[in-house]
Amino acid sequence: MAVTDPVDARLLAVLAELGKAAVHEIAAKVGMDPREVAYRLVNLSATGLPLLVGVESDPNGLRTALAGGWAQQAPPHPAHGTPSGAYPVHGTPSGAFPVHGTPSGTYPAQGAPSGAYPVHGTPSGRYQPPAQQHRPPPPRRQPPPPPDPVMSTWGPPQSALWARGDQPPATAPPAPRTGRTGEVLETHGLEGEQLAIQLLEVQDPADYLFSAAGYRLEEDERAVVVHTEITNRSGVPFASLPDNYLELLTVDGKPVGKAPVSLTSRPPHKIGVRPGETTGGHTVYVLPAAMRIASVRWSPRPEPDERSLVWTIDD
Repeated sequence: MAVTDPVDARLLAVLAELGKAAVHEIAAKVGMDPREVAYRLVNLSATGLPLLVGVESDPNGLRTALAGGWAQQAPPHPAHGTPSGAYPVHGTPSGAFPVHGTPSGTYPAQGAPSGAYPVHGTPSGRYQPPAQQHRPPPPRRQPPPPPDPVMSTWGPPQSALWARGDQPPATAPPAPRTGRTGEVLETHGLEGEQLAIQLLEVQDPADYLFSAAGYRLEEDERAVVVHTEITNRSGVPFASLPDNYLELLTVDGKPVGKAPVSLTSRPPHKIGVRPGETTGGHTVYVLPAAMRIASVRWSPRPEPDERSLVWTIDD
């Protein structure tokens, strides 16, 4: 299958280079949140790609944690015979591979008895239910009183509905905060961080910067570089990559994700912004040469919401 998402392509390229690695190692190489890396890899493995996503654990430590004794026991140790780092599955090559040898039917777990067995503590004789006791019938529920026509029309006294009870309150979500290139827009992160983000510059096209960094564009492609700056005005650290969900928007509203490349002459963003810190970086995009870009959008998560920011690009 063809991988069209640039972030997925970047993850697969790093994984193809490493062969096998832990999720946090891949996340460190691509500068992403390990939770999002794991989410994307699991989704990619479900599409039929030769990719196997696994986990490693200390079975004894997990059983102790489930029993409520994790806080009192010593630090977890690897199980006997299990390596402490990332490891290959026995009998499989180290590169991309399909999974072989998986049985087609269901099979019992090791140690489970093959036949039916009695539950401990259950009497072997015939069970006699206790004698039924006569209970009084539950009281009948009284129907609710009819609504007050004045309250249903005008609402509670001295409320907003008292002035205009004939119209329902507005429930539409607030529109994203908008501005133009060069302006600072304020928003909040997923953990309540107070953020101020400025769109400093949009270089379109930026083919010469792309070529100077050693990359090559196709004949029908062009490169765009976006320079942004973020300030954390709260006491809560911003732990994500500042441009993780910085997108270009076409004239018809379609988003364009960033390319998994960085330029030596235009340094990229680094993960995390400490309280009171201001940091900047550059984000690279590769798109069709004829595609027109109308704006830039920043969001704290993959799906845009009321915390998203949108800057209109000057023609």
